[in-house]
Amino acid sequence: MVKEAKQVPQNLDAVAVRAWCRLALDALGRAREEIDSINVYPVADGDTGTNLYLTVESASQAVDAAFTGHDPALPSLAETVRAMAHGALIGARGNSGTILSQLLRGMAQILGGPDGGEAGETREADHPDGADGHTLELALRRAAESAYEAVAHPVEGTVLTVATAAAEAAGAAGSTDCGTVARAAYDGACAALDRTPGQLAVLGRAGVVDAGGRGLVAVLGALVRALSGETVSRKGADSGHARVEAAECDEPPADASGPAFEVIYLLEADDSAVARLRTRLDRLGDSLVVVGGDGLWNVHVHVDDAGAAVEAGVEAGRPHRIRITHFGAGDAHTTAQPPQERTQRAIVAVVPGEGLAGLYAEAGATTVPTRVGEPPASGELVDAIRRAHAREVVLLPNDAELRHTAAAAAAQARTEGVRVALIPTRSAVQGIAALAVHAPDRRFDEDVVAMTSAAGATRYGELAVAERQSWTMAGICQAGDVLGLIDGDVAVIGAEVAPTAASVLDRMLSAGGEMVTLVLGESVPDAVAERLEKHVRDTYLAVDTVVYRGGRQSALMLIGVE
Repeated sequence: MVKEAKQVPQNLDAVAVRAWCRLALDALGRAREEIDSINVYPVADGDTGTNLYLTVESASQAVDAAFTGHDPALPSLAETVRAMAHGALIGARGNSGTILSQLLRGMAQILGGPDGGEAGETREADHPDGADGHTLELALRRAAESAYEAVAHPVEGTVLTVATAAAEAAGAAGSTDCGTVARAAYDGACAALDRTPGQLAVLGRAGVVDAGGRGLVAVLGALVRALSGETVSRKGADSGHARVEAAECDEPPADASGPAFEVIYLLEADDSAVARLRTRLDRLGDSLVVVGGDGLWNVHVHVDDAGAAVEAGVEAGRPHRIRITHFGAGDAHTTAQPPQERTQRAIVAVVPGEGLAGLYAEAGATTVPTRVGEPPASGELVDAIRRAHAREVVLLPNDAELRHTAAAAAAQARTEGVRVALIPTRSAVQGIAALAVHAPDRRFDEDVVAMTSAAGATRYGELAVAERQSWTMAGICQAGDVLGLIDGDVAVIGAEVAPTAASVLDRMLSAGGEMVTLVLGESVPDAVAERLEKHVRDTYLAVDTVVYRGGRQSALMLIGVE
């Protein structure tokens, strides 16, 4: 029998917070559609999962920026959690995202050191190696308390209930190990989530659990994984739907004729002005949530008179990033200009490299350039869809890692009245194949099917340089080796670009092909392309080759075989 080594108690430090953000974003990306589908309270507008994803995306970007600003050193835990909370605050979307931003702010008040902690509480400054389990429990407790304080009329059976149960379970764990405390909080949240249909009648009638609570469970599950490496899943919860025999409360059914507009804005104002604003907005509508502090607030309310809600913000301070959504009618971005006539159809594509951006633009696509190590956020994709100004948009992410980001952007654009089809292209060469068969005169569905088929029929390869020694599917590589990837997996390890690329081509063409596409990085000489063209011409008689210059891009070479 192998004895397990005694585990050192896990603390929560800056690196763990960054991992938590990224894992939470991935978890919400995978659960986004499920959460959207069970969104029946407070308004059945089917966007809770998307709003939570966008909120955490903003938090994650802020944390990444904190790390970049300290490179090569690391930011402190206090700096990291404050960045996370601030990013969530300025990027909060919808009722659920606004509450989540306050939960994160509450945690930052405890984990953020003397400037952000409560008097008498344990603070990160007392733990130079990071916060321990007791401090994490205090942070979760403060998170739940602050969220309740931010909501004008708290309702049980919602994310507030789930957050409170998580904090109570964390406290009952009585451990100094953050992984143990996080797991207890997750288990407590799961149990509370399963009880929500019996606490809120609208959930019981629909037979679902609370959507915001389901999102919080995903976020806490990501925290468990960041701290312990353990992947958790809610038992018997392949979806958010719950089997409910009877609702246990007499709450009246949701009013289908409730307020017509959702109004959200960031507000720069002092505490006394915000207190007056809360009172005024509470009279105007419902679902009022005001979060933030230190002069910057995020205001969310459902009203019939959107103008009055904005005017109240103007009287309180300086509102900006104003978003007004008419339920069922998409996003009403305030503008003084009459709307311009939309074109019928457009292509929006993510492209790595200046050369490819030009190629895609020549084909009529609106492009979103990527920077090495900086993938675009969903907001950038939404902005590109808006720039395209079309009734119908085909979105080409051209990267497997962008699937959740692109899906969230597509969902957001649909709320603004745009018909969006997402083709899951995993490489720019698949996007080129899709563009080649694009026919704007065809019916939208037929065009999407043809483009999807062309992309799916294109195998993709890539050449990259290994940064360090590591194990791959093709064996152990050393720093500086040229790696040949096929469909995302390392298939060839070589010393030089041309021979490695030829080996990749041989493997890809062994299954057949009619067209080879080569996209050369900035450092690859023309002679390499000429050598590969000759290799294909001499070895595969019926195969044509086309070469493009990609300019500055992360890969040495992209390869497509149709």
